[in-house]
Amino acid sequence: MKLDKISIDGKKDSIEVLDKIFFTRVNNRLVSSVLYKTNANYKGRHAKTKQQNEVRGPTSKIYAQKGTGGARHASRKAPIFVGGGVAHGPKGELAYKKRKLNKNEKKQSIASLITEKNKSKNLVILNDLNSEIKKTKEMNSIINKLEITNSLLILDKNSKEKIEKSTRNIPNIKLTDVNHFSAYDIIKYKKVVFTESSVKELEKRYS
Repeated sequence: MKLDKISIDGKKDSIEVLDKIFFTRVNNRLVSSVLYKTNANYKGRHAKTKQQNEVRGPTSKIYAQKGTGGARHASRKAPIFVGGGVAHGPKGELAYKKRKLNKNEKKQSIASLITEKNKSKNLVILNDLNSEIKKTKEMNSIINKLEITNSLLILDKNSKEKIEKSTRNIPNIKLTDVNHFSAYDIIKYKKVVFTESSVKELEKRYS
Protein backbone atom coordinates (compact mmCIF):
# COMPACT_ATOMS: atom_id res chain seq x y z
CA MET A 1 0.00 0.00 0.00
CA LYS A 2 0.97 3.66 -0.24
CA LEU A 3 1.69 6.24 2.44
CA ASP A 4 2.12 9.99 2.24
CA LYS A 5 5.66 11.32 2.01
CA ILE A 6 6.60 14.92 2.78
CA SER A 7 9.66 17.10 2.23
CA ILE A 8 10.99 19.59 4.81
CA ASP A 9 9.59 22.30 2.52
CA GLY A 10 6.08 20.88 2.94
CA LYS A 11 5.70 19.31 -0.52
CA LYS A 12 3.67 16.09 -0.48
CA ASP A 13 4.14 12.89 -2.42
CA SER A 14 3.55 9.15 -1.83
CA ILE A 15 5.67 6.06 -1.24
CA GLU A 16 4.96 2.33 -1.64
CA VAL A 17 5.49 0.42 1.64
CA LEU A 18 5.31 -3.18 2.87
CA ASP A 19 1.95 -4.11 4.38
CA LYS A 20 3.53 -6.48 6.91
CA ILE A 21 5.31 -3.55 8.59
CA PHE A 22 2.93 -0.61 8.18
CA PHE A 23 -0.46 -2.31 7.86
CA THR A 24 -0.11 -5.50 9.90
CA ARG A 25 -2.32 -6.91 12.68
CA VAL A 26 -1.58 -5.27 16.03
CA ASN A 27 -0.58 -7.93 18.59
CA ASN A 28 -0.97 -6.18 21.96
CA ARG A 29 -0.10 -9.27 24.01
CA LEU A 30 3.21 -9.69 22.19
CA VAL A 31 4.01 -5.98 22.52
CA SER A 32 3.39 -6.11 26.29
CA SER A 33 5.65 -9.15 26.63
CA VAL A 34 8.47 -7.52 24.63
CA LEU A 35 8.24 -4.27 26.60
CA TYR A 36 8.32 -6.18 29.89
CA LYS A 37 11.45 -8.10 28.86
CA THR A 38 13.13 -4.98 27.45
CA ASN A 39 12.56 -2.99 30.66
CA ALA A 40 13.77 -5.90 32.79
CA ASN A 41 16.99 -6.13 30.77
CA TYR A 42 17.61 -2.37 31.03
CA LYS A 43 17.54 -2.53 34.81
CA GLY A 44 20.99 -2.58 36.38
CA ARG A 45 21.42 -4.99 39.29
CA HIS A 46 24.70 -3.87 40.85
CA ALA A 47 23.90 -4.22 44.57
CA LYS A 48 25.67 -7.14 46.23
CA THR A 49 26.05 -8.30 49.84
CA LYS A 50 28.40 -10.93 51.22
CA GLN A 51 26.99 -14.27 52.28
CA GLN A 52 28.35 -16.22 55.24
CA ASN A 53 30.93 -18.08 53.15
CA GLU A 54 32.26 -14.80 51.67
CA VAL A 55 32.91 -12.91 54.94
CA ARG A 56 36.55 -12.86 56.05
CA GLY A 57 37.34 -14.09 59.57
CA PRO A 58 37.92 -17.20 61.73
CA THR A 59 35.57 -20.15 61.46
CA SER A 60 36.26 -21.47 64.98
CA LYS A 61 33.36 -22.19 67.32
CA ILE A 62 32.76 -19.10 69.46
CA TYR A 63 32.06 -21.05 72.66
CA ALA A 64 31.30 -24.57 73.85
CA GLN A 65 28.28 -26.41 72.52
CA LYS A 66 26.96 -27.29 76.01
CA GLY A 67 27.13 -25.94 79.53
CA THR A 68 26.92 -22.21 78.84
CA GLY A 69 23.15 -21.84 79.24
CA GLY A 70 23.04 -19.98 75.94
CA ALA A 71 21.97 -20.93 72.44
CA ARG A 72 24.21 -23.11 70.30
CA HIS A 73 26.42 -21.11 67.92
CA ALA A 74 29.22 -21.88 65.57
CA SER A 75 30.98 -19.10 63.61
CA ARG A 76 30.77 -15.34 64.18
CA LYS A 77 30.14 -15.07 60.44
CA ALA A 78 26.54 -16.30 60.80
CA PRO A 79 23.87 -13.83 59.59
CA ILE A 80 22.50 -13.24 63.11
CA PHE A 81 25.71 -11.53 64.25
CA VAL A 82 26.81 -7.97 63.48
CA GLY A 83 29.54 -8.16 60.86
CA GLY A 84 28.38 -11.56 59.69
CA GLY A 85 27.06 -12.51 56.26
CA VAL A 86 23.70 -11.35 54.95
CA ALA A 87 21.02 -13.97 54.37
CA HIS A 88 19.09 -13.74 51.07
CA GLY A 89 20.65 -10.38 50.12
CA PRO A 90 21.18 -9.05 46.57
CA LYS A 91 23.75 -11.11 44.68
CA GLY A 92 24.99 -8.70 42.03
CA GLU A 93 24.46 -8.41 38.29
CA LEU A 94 25.96 -11.77 37.31
CA ALA A 95 23.43 -13.69 39.39
CA TYR A 96 20.47 -12.48 37.28
CA LYS A 97 19.64 -13.91 33.88
CA LYS A 98 18.82 -11.71 30.90
CA ARG A 99 15.34 -12.29 29.51
CA LYS A 100 15.66 -13.60 25.98
CA LEU A 101 14.03 -11.87 23.03
CA ASN A 102 14.15 -13.73 19.73
CA LYS A 103 14.29 -11.98 16.35
CA ASN A 104 10.70 -12.75 15.38
CA GLU A 105 9.36 -11.31 18.64
CA LYS A 106 11.30 -8.08 18.08
CA LYS A 107 10.23 -7.76 14.45
CA GLN A 108 6.54 -8.50 15.08
CA SER A 109 6.33 -6.14 18.06
CA ILE A 110 7.97 -3.30 16.12
CA ALA A 111 5.67 -3.90 13.12
CA SER A 112 2.66 -3.83 15.47
CA LEU A 113 3.76 -0.55 17.04
CA ILE A 114 4.55 1.10 13.68
CA THR A 115 1.12 0.04 12.41
CA GLU A 116 -0.45 1.52 15.55
CA LYS A 117 1.41 4.81 14.95
CA ASN A 118 0.21 4.79 11.34
CA LYS A 119 -3.42 4.23 12.41
CA SER A 120 -3.25 7.09 14.91
CA LYS A 121 -1.62 9.37 12.28
CA ASN A 122 1.59 9.64 14.30
CA LEU A 123 3.80 8.21 11.56
CA VAL A 124 5.70 10.62 9.29
CA ILE A 125 7.80 9.77 6.23
CA LEU A 126 10.21 12.42 4.96
CA ASN A 127 12.23 12.74 1.78
CA ASP A 128 15.93 12.04 2.24
CA LEU A 129 17.76 15.14 3.45
CA ASN A 130 20.04 16.56 0.76
CA SER A 131 21.61 19.52 2.54
CA GLU A 132 23.21 19.79 5.97
CA ILE A 133 21.34 21.67 8.70
CA LYS A 134 24.00 23.12 11.00
CA LYS A 135 22.05 25.37 13.34
CA THR A 136 19.81 24.14 16.16
CA LYS A 137 17.49 27.13 15.66
CA GLU A 138 16.92 26.21 12.02
CA MET A 139 16.31 22.54 12.86
CA ASN A 140 13.94 23.51 15.67
CA SER A 141 11.83 25.63 13.30
CA ILE A 142 11.61 22.69 10.83
CA ILE A 143 10.51 20.36 13.64
CA ASN A 144 7.80 22.82 14.71
CA LYS A 145 6.68 23.32 11.11
CA LEU A 146 6.32 19.54 10.54
CA GLU A 147 4.66 19.12 13.99
CA ILE A 148 7.13 16.47 15.15
CA THR A 149 8.14 18.07 18.46
CA ASN A 150 8.03 14.79 20.40
CA SER A 151 9.50 12.28 17.98
CA LEU A 152 11.76 9.33 17.35
CA LEU A 153 13.70 10.08 14.15
CA ILE A 154 14.74 6.84 12.40
CA LEU A 155 16.88 8.04 9.51
CA ASP A 156 19.23 6.65 6.88
CA LYS A 157 22.97 7.19 7.40
CA ASN A 158 23.37 10.21 5.09
CA SER A 159 20.32 12.05 6.42
CA LYS A 160 21.33 11.33 10.01
CA GLU A 161 24.80 12.83 9.50
CA LYS A 162 23.27 16.02 8.07
CA ILE A 163 21.19 16.83 11.16
CA GLU A 164 23.04 15.01 13.96
CA LYS A 165 24.65 18.15 15.43
CA SER A 166 21.63 20.41 15.05
CA THR A 167 19.24 18.03 16.90
CA ARG A 168 21.62 17.29 19.78
CA ASN A 169 20.22 19.93 22.17
CA ILE A 170 16.54 19.75 21.17
CA PRO A 171 14.42 18.16 23.95
CA ASN A 172 12.05 15.25 23.29
CA ILE A 173 13.82 14.29 20.06
CA LYS A 174 15.81 11.08 19.63
CA LEU A 175 17.89 10.57 16.50
CA THR A 176 18.73 6.99 15.51
CA ASP A 177 18.82 4.54 12.58
CA VAL A 178 17.08 1.26 11.66
CA ASN A 179 19.67 -0.81 13.57
CA HIS A 180 19.50 0.99 16.91
CA PHE A 181 15.93 1.44 18.11
CA SER A 182 13.59 -0.74 20.14
CA ALA A 183 9.88 -1.19 20.81
CA TYR A 184 10.38 0.83 24.00
CA ASP A 185 11.64 3.83 21.95
CA ILE A 186 8.53 3.76 19.74
CA ILE A 187 6.26 3.74 22.80
CA LYS A 188 8.20 6.53 24.52
CA TYR A 189 7.77 9.13 21.77
CA LYS A 190 4.47 10.40 20.37
CA LYS A 191 5.55 10.34 16.71
CA VAL A 192 7.87 8.17 14.63
CA VAL A 193 9.65 9.74 11.67
CA PHE A 194 11.33 7.82 8.82
CA THR A 195 13.13 8.99 5.71
CA GLU A 196 12.42 7.28 2.38
CA SER A 197 15.77 5.42 2.46
CA SER A 198 15.33 4.30 6.07
CA VAL A 199 11.94 2.80 5.13
CA LYS A 200 13.67 0.79 2.38
CA GLU A 201 16.39 -0.32 4.82
CA LEU A 202 13.76 -1.46 7.33
CA GLU A 203 11.88 -3.37 4.62
CA LYS A 204 15.09 -5.21 3.64
CA ARG A 205 15.46 -6.47 7.20
CA TYR A 206 11.89 -7.77 7.19
CA SER A 207 11.94 -9.35 3.74
